[in-house]
Amino acid sequence: MVKGLGDRIFDTIVYILLGIIGLGALFPLLYVLSVSLTPMSEVLKGGFLIIPRKITLVAYEEIISKPLLPRSMYVTVYITVVGTVISLFLTVLMAYPLSRRDLPGHSILVFAVVFTMLFSGGTIPTYILVRNLGLINTIWAMILPGVMGSFYLVLAKSFMENLPNELIDAARIDSSGEFLILVRIVLPLSLPMIMTIGLYFAVGQWNLFFAGIMYITRPQLYPLQVVIRQILMQAQNMYENPDVVIPTRTMQMAAILVASVPILMVYPFIQKYFTKGIFLGAIK
Repeated sequence: MVKGLGDRIFDTIVYILLGIIGLGALFPLLYVLSVSLTPMSEVLKGGFLIIPRKITLVAYEEIISKPLLPRSMYVTVYITVVGTVISLFLTVLMAYPLSRRDLPGHSILVFAVVFTMLFSGGTIPTYILVRNLGLINTIWAMILPGVMGSFYLVLAKSFMENLPNELIDAARIDSSGEFLILVRIVLPLSLPMIMTIGLYFAVGQWNLFFAGIMYITRPQLYPLQVVIRQILMQAQNMYENPDVVIPTRTMQMAAILVASVPILMVYPFIQKYFTKGIFLGAIK
C-alpha cells in the first residue's frame, strides 16, 4: 500500500514530535553526566553544560574512595535481590487465592487488603514492632517491614482474575491441585505482570532510605542511599573550605549516577515484559 502525501506529512510530524520528546527525556541525564565530569574551573564559569570542554573523574574517585561505599553497595544489592524475590513470592502466593471468587471469606480478605492501602499502623508502632522482633541493626529490618505492597497485590489479583477459567477448569479435571495449577498455568500466563511489579519492588528496595536511617545505626549495614547522603553532606561541608577543588554540584551529580546506573542497567532486559504488563493491566 502506497502512502499518500498527507500520510507522509503526518508520519514526518509524528517522528519529529517523538524525537523532540526523546531529547527532552534524555537531556536531564546528559546534564547530570556532563556536570559530574566537569572540573571546578568550568563549573565556576556558570551556564548550562551539555558537552564539557574538559573532563575530570575527581568526583567519582572521591566517592569510590569512601570505605563504606563498597559495603553499602553490597547491602543494597542484597536487600534488592532478596527483598524482590520474597515480595514476589508472597504477592503471587496471596494474589492467586484472592483471585478465586469461590474462596471462603473472599470479600473480607479483599477488604482487609484494601483497608491497609488507606490506613497504616504508623511509624512509631512499626518501629516498636521491628524492635520487639529483634530486627534492629539487621538487614531484615530493611526487607520485612515493606515486604508486601497492597497496591501491587491488588494489581496481581486483578490480573489473575482475568485469566481464562477454562484452562484452570481443565487442569482441575486432570486432577491437578491448586499449587500445580499456580506453577504450571497461572505463573507462565502472569509473567508480564510479575516482571512489572518485580521492577517496582526492585526500584523501591534499591532506593530504600527511610528504613536505613530508622532501623540501622551500624555504619556497616547502611544501604547505598544513606551512604550517598552522607557523602553529599560531607561534600557540602568541604565546599565551605576555599581550598577544596571539587564543587558540591559535581559531587551531587556523580552521586546520582553512582546510585542510578546499576538499576538502569537492569531495565533493558525486562523492558518488553514491563511494557506488555502495563498494557495488559490497562486493558483488563
